[in-house]
Amino acid sequence: MESSQLARLAQVMDQLRSPGGCPWDAEQSHESLLKYLLEESYEFVDAVASGNRVDMREELGDVLLQVYFHARIAEEDPLDPFSIEDVAASIADKLIRRHPHVFAGAEVRDSAEVLQNWEAIKRQEKGRTSALDGIAMAQPALPLIEKLLYRAEKYNVDVLTPKVVDLDIEANESAVGQALLAVIAWAHSNGIDAESALRRQASQLIEQISAMQAR
Repeated sequence: MESSQLARLAQVMDQLRSPGGCPWDAEQSHESLLKYLLEESYEFVDAVASGNRVDMREELGDVLLQVYFHARIAEEDPLDPFSIEDVAASIADKLIRRHPHVFAGAEVRDSAEVLQNWEAIKRQEKGRTSALDGIAMAQPALPLIEKLLYRAEKYNVDVLTPKVVDLDIEANESAVGQALLAVIAWAHSNGIDAESALRRQASQLIEQISAMQAR
């Protein structure tokens, strides 16, 4: 049933994009759709945080639509076309390669070793020699710094980061940047996801604001 519904989605997307379909869909490009991919991803994050299963299903469908939309656009490329089937085949092959403990008889002690093997295989596949290779520089600053710290750790690069600082200093861009870097590095060294921690504090702040406004 799942595969037939995925095939149906591909057919719907093809009709929307083809002549006689939807003018708006026909005008879109990879570039024009990027904002929607980000927006739908964030909406799914909100749905997971709320625990609303109906919203989760709907928002995950919106994310899936973006994948199918981009794949349908990619079919039209005159030099290097690919389809949703190519996308699915590529990720399935990657999962098999990156999980030798499941598909090739390799042995691992725990999930930490699974991640270590994953990084080693990825490095070999992509010929990466630098801790900076393959990092998405366009992502927001908070996850970017977390990724940089993670990569530095995996590539055994010792980086100097400031310690958690006294905030009773003059606030300027450099000082604020140093303070934020110090807190993120502190969280990373203690196995805490800084984005998740900050999002939780945001939720508590929202509750406080709501409570104050309800008085």
